[in-house]
Amino acid sequence: MNTMLRNSVLTIAGLTVAGGLAAGPLHHTDTTPTNPITAAIQADNPDTNTLIPHGVQGTQSRIHLNDEQIDNAKAIIAATKKADMDERAAVIAIGTAFQESKLENLGHLGARNDHDSQGLFQQRPSSGWGTVEQITNPEYSTLAFLKGLKQVDGWQDMPLTVAAQTVQVSAFPDHYAQWEQQAADLVAEHWNN
Repeated sequence: MNTMLRNSVLTIAGLTVAGGLAAGPLHHTDTTPTNPITAAIQADNPDTNTLIPHGVQGTQSRIHLNDEQIDNAKAIIAATKKADMDERAAVIAIGTAFQESKLENLGHLGARNDHDSQGLFQQRPSSGWGTVEQITNPEYSTLAFLKGLKQVDGWQDMPLTVAAQTVQVSAFPDHYAQWEQQAADLVAEHWNN
């Protein structure tokens, strides 16, 4: 009886050790970067509380971006830095451009055009945003948008859709909110590049 009990205990202990190894260290992935440069870059990336201080509002949309759209997002980030504004301003600008043009630098769309709206932010020469050449330049159009954003008292404390609408005066003021997460993801990925 003692031999049988001892063998059972050893079998159970062996299964426990084997199960612990299989469930533990064998399947553990260490996400800590081993490269100090990678660790420093990750530590410097803007955090979610900086990018989305109010949390996202409503259902979020997401689209696949081509190289041109990513380049336009990077141009918005660069212009935001040039304007000496922070990551949150870049999220608002990119979220606005998502809604207005899906981050495509649109020229005149003929019969489908909304009046004379063009560029990433669908700005209108007739409304004083600049010439066609200016508003279809990503840096210029972003700086123009950010100049308008700076004039909004308390924009830093507003939800994206309120800040964007105050500058853009859209017929669909709540539509900006749906792009906040993807805009924040782009800023997190490209702010330090």
